[in-house]
Amino acid sequence: MKLTMGQWTSKIWMIAVFIFLYLPIATLVILSFNASPMVTSWGGWSLKWYHALMQDTEIINGAILSFQIAFSTACSSVVLGTLAGLALHRFKRFPGRTLFAGMVNSPLVMPEVIVGLSLLLMLVSVQRLFGFPDRGLITMWLGHTLLGMAYATVVVQSRLQEMSPSLEEAAQDLGCRPLQVFFLVTLPLISQAIGSAWLLTFTLSLDDVVLSAFLSGPGSTTMPIVIFSRARLGLSPSVNTVATLTVAVVSIGVILASVWIARAERRRAAEMAAAYRAA
Repeated sequence: MKLTMGQWTSKIWMIAVFIFLYLPIATLVILSFNASPMVTSWGGWSLKWYHALMQDTEIINGAILSFQIAFSTACSSVVLGTLAGLALHRFKRFPGRTLFAGMVNSPLVMPEVIVGLSLLLMLVSVQRLFGFPDRGLITMWLGHTLLGMAYATVVVQSRLQEMSPSLEEAAQDLGCRPLQVFFLVTLPLISQAIGSAWLLTFTLSLDDVVLSAFLSGPGSTTMPIVIFSRARLGLSPSVNTVATLTVAVVSIGVILASVWIARAERRRAAEMAAAYRAA
């Protein structure tokens, strides 16, 4: 089939966008195998920077802390985002709904510098009054959860708006209580959206620099902050190595999650088709 001029233009534009997005990442991966200590000059293929990374305790500790915060942030953001999405979707009118929706969505449009500074001032005041929490893992987790909850709410709420209310109504007609309807009907139907929100918030937390810089304390430096501080001193192959490993881990996670979501969607479609045939 012959392609029209508009279709050729769309394909060329799509290829150009992909090159713009992924060529820098591919270059970074290739340079992580550069034997030369100078990033700007190629010295042949080598794995010495990966071996050197194993002895770099600062990067390793930062990576462990980053993954701990990212995992905790993704879990808490998904729980809070799901509850907020359900509230905004189910209850069209309640006192303070506009304010609640605005507060939930404000981190999406608010500059992270403002969010980080305001959180820092609040947490410092709380720490002076109660002696808790100290700046570190907990404060960074709270800040990342504030940002991640906003993204999770948008993802879950959009899925709820696409879901037919007749399914929940049918479950209620069959005698299910509201809690049973949520766990037996609503939760399985929005599980793909919850999985997507978990991955999104995990990635956002893993590479966050601004909030982490404001909320981190002595001995609690995350991997992005370490990379940023080293990059300011000059380009180093060790930074490329860390970035390559991070890209690999995130890519594997996204691929596995995409396969799981696709299989779950096909299984749900097959079950719904079987139910319609049985009816």
